[in-house]
Amino acid sequence: MFETIQGEGIHTGVPAVFVRLQGCPVGCPWCDTKHTWTLDEKDIDTVDAVVSKRGESERYFGISALGLLALFEQQRYQARHVVLTGGEPCMYDLTELTTLLHAHGYTTQIETSGTFEVRCASETWVTVSPKINMKGGYDVLTSALQRADEIKHPIAMQKHIDELDALLSVLETPPQNVCLQPISQQPRATELAIKTCIERNWRLSLQTHKYVGIA
Repeated sequence: MFETIQGEGIHTGVPAVFVRLQGCPVGCPWCDTKHTWTLDEKDIDTVDAVVSKRGESERYFGISALGLLALFEQQRYQARHVVLTGGEPCMYDLTELTTLLHAHGYTTQIETSGTFEVRCASETWVTVSPKINMKGGYDVLTSALQRADEIKHPIAMQKHIDELDALLSVLETPPQNVCLQPISQQPRATELAIKTCIERNWRLSLQTHKYVGIA
């Protein structure tokens, strides 16, 4: 858990508290948070030990929804936007947590692979980055795509755009917000993303936090 600036998607530039939930069976090969994949008791630590670190920690703690809200106040976070990410946050029912946060004046956002049912408050902004044909063997759920407020799709080559087209073809209504994000800021991927965004009136999403050197 840490306070920073959202670096991706439509909320780029918004101050945010990131809450990274532990556990993910999807298995994306390019994942830059592989320490979140496993649920192992040896990695559980105290709140103080994890939160005192700036940015990412490879250890995690358990806490209730009310406890997390109190922890925000204890840490004196100024950001009022909470990003629930992972791992795969939709492994969990986030309805209680997101509802509580909205009741206390926060906005919430979930970043998910779309491979689990999205359970959250109706006001929560849902970002689906569909993970297709990953090692874990999970399918992207049509229900997750339908719930998405934005589709943020990592790409490196044309086949990734073709895979996204195939996914979106099952939807009765095209998504309003589609963002293409070049994987690892590769020049060829970036060029392809820019070209496609212009052709289709989609958005370009860059990992801004990596360019400016923040968590």
